[in-house]
Amino acid sequence: MRIVFMGTPEFSVPVLEALVAAGHEIAAVYCQPPRPAGRGKKDRPTPVHARAVELGLEVRHPVSLKTPEAQAEFAELNADVAVVVAYGLLLPQAVLDAPERGCLNIHASLLPRWRGAAPIHRAIMAGDSETGVCIMQMEAGLDTGPVLLRASTPIGAEETTAGLHDRLSEMGAIKIVEALSRLNDLTPEPQPDDGVIYAAKIDKAEARIDWARSAEEVDRQIRGLSPFPGAWTEIDGQRIKVLASRVAEASGPAGQVLDETLTVACATGAVSLLRLQRAGKGAQDADMFLRGFPVSEGTQL
Repeated sequence: MRIVFMGTPEFSVPVLEALVAAGHEIAAVYCQPPRPAGRGKKDRPTPVHARAVELGLEVRHPVSLKTPEAQAEFAELNADVAVVVAYGLLLPQAVLDAPERGCLNIHASLLPRWRGAAPIHRAIMAGDSETGVCIMQMEAGLDTGPVLLRASTPIGAEETTAGLHDRLSEMGAIKIVEALSRLNDLTPEPQPDDGVIYAAKIDKAEARIDWARSAEEVDRQIRGLSPFPGAWTEIDGQRIKVLASRVAEASGPAGQVLDETLTVACATGAVSLLRLQRAGKGAQDADMFLRGFPVSEGTQL
């Protein structure tokens, strides 16, 4: 098929690669514009932009699709279908209507649960036992369109957003190739009204660990916000990100370090901090972290 691909972050790259490998013609790749990054604040292309260039594909990065000019340029591609995954811009109706078979979105949740911006983070933080991907026919609403295909996967007890992100990306790549090969046979399934939950964008204000919560809540916060923005706490006046954890069988005053391996008490139960990062340093497993930054038993976080 002749496809317009629309995606921006690392999550979208395996999908683009899978479409190329399946033999589809990529008429153009749309992504967010390069933005300043790194110490030099030089414009850096997005992961999709960089990979598309490597694949020899045309890349477009308009700041908006609302102008008549942008919509006409999109329509002139004469695509059979657009594949959209974590693009970052809402598509006007004129864009949704332009491809002959419409626009298909890969969404990283089991819709209608976790519509919106941060479905992977929210699924872990809420303690969901499973999540998945949906191939959805796009319409004007936010992730409201009928679902063509879905696939589920369990969420592991120590899984972080980083690990689940990679798995769902690969699942999405597999399912979109399947959906395109079966497009004439699939029946769009309208989303039910029951079970709609929105996955609000992660606010950095959510990242500070509150040790007065239960161990299960703290553990889910740490894993759900890893690697970005990273849940954090203060130890001896320094802000420390915690990137991995597990619930531990221990108890004590909330926020107190209970042993020499960084088990920390919560309101109920405790969590073992498994991977940490100091400002300006790389992430380290707890034993390596403690060699350079000792934290004694009884320390109050």
